[in-house]
Amino acid sequence: MDVSVNRVVITGLGAITPLGLDVETTWEGLIAGKSGIDYITQFDAEGFETRIAGEVKGFEPADYIGRKEARRMDRFSQLAVVAAMQAVQGAKVEIDDDIRDNVGVLVGSGIGGLMTLSEQLSILLERGPDRVSPFMVPMMIADMASAQVSITFGARGPNFCPTSACSSGSDAIGTAYEIIKRGDAQVMLAGGAESIITPIGVAGFIANRALSNHNDPPQKASRPFDAERDGFVIGEGAVVFVMEDLAYAQKRGARILAEVTGYGASSDAVHITAPAEDGEGAARAMKMAIRKARLEPTDIGYINAHGTSTPLNDKIETMAIKSVFGDYAYHVPISSTKSMTGHLLGAAGAIEGLVCIKAIETGVIPPTINYTTPDSDCDLDYVPNQARQVKVTAALSNSFGFGGHNSVLVFQEFRGA
Repeated sequence: MDVSVNRVVITGLGAITPLGLDVETTWEGLIAGKSGIDYITQFDAEGFETRIAGEVKGFEPADYIGRKEARRMDRFSQLAVVAAMQAVQGAKVEIDDDIRDNVGVLVGSGIGGLMTLSEQLSILLERGPDRVSPFMVPMMIADMASAQVSITFGARGPNFCPTSACSSGSDAIGTAYEIIKRGDAQVMLAGGAESIITPIGVAGFIANRALSNHNDPPQKASRPFDAERDGFVIGEGAVVFVMEDLAYAQKRGARILAEVTGYGASSDAVHITAPAEDGEGAARAMKMAIRKARLEPTDIGYINAHGTSTPLNDKIETMAIKSVFGDYAYHVPISSTKSMTGHLLGAAGAIEGLVCIKAIETGVIPPTINYTTPDSDCDLDYVPNQARQVKVTAALSNSFGFGGHNSVLVFQEFRGA
């Protein structure tokens, strides 16, 4: 098969996020500038310097998954399976014996089943080793969201979990794109899932000074690119795409939402948490994605920034965008939807890819909320506080993770042959 002609399209989306339990509710919240961040309810955060998070609210796994199966999944896997169900239903794709060997699953996770590990460690310390669950390991390991999605649908193609910190979701989508391009699968279920709102998860990020401690009001804490930003807010959720080889999608009459046309990945190779000071690695990944999409920087109509709301990340991402886009950097709309969802860690790239697809589909760009005090180091158009109607035919999604991982995706309006 000539891989140069294998185009990759998106035909289904599923989402469980701090803004809603489906794609449309999430999208409506984003364009309304609604915050999904509030006080932590999943544990008693009294005494924690940071007491806020972007929690998924009202999610009952037994409403979607059998109770027995749900009990044997960590929360991040439950979220992934339900998001995948939504995506498959939306794509109207039937995963049967005729196709299942050519359907793969890549669900990225930066950390995996920390909730299970935390619970079982408490049991070990309080009740002894004989009381630790035999399901602890298969619930905890990071590949299990991808595995559970594969099992749910009987998808027998490539199945693994990219783990690259906050780039994991983007790397899953980008790798799925490459798998379909080279002809190793016709359909991929790809995205990210994360759920680590636990005492140890929050305490760990507090300890490395990454989190905002703007607890009152919680909705104002995540403020990307604002001069008063003081750290990110942990979020949780899952987003899964149905990605297909164009020829297969057209053969079955699928509705095509957008096309994936570029993926760039690089490493800073500098520090375990801090980005390279000049933004060179991030810029290199952006250039690679744009080049592989056969576009020029001026063809990009929207950038969904990594935009974590940390002082260093937002400054360096702004520098990287300027180095790639030159003077056009001041004219391209940029927003950080982490201002509303918090940082979904391994699922961040997936939800932000979804935002790019919806912006292309609807002609609306979500805002960066809580932007009130300009920063001279961050002087681009961050679509402050109000959604904007703009025709977008090509969008760029940036994801940068601890360890120096840089992953960038390009999505385009589908224009046929």
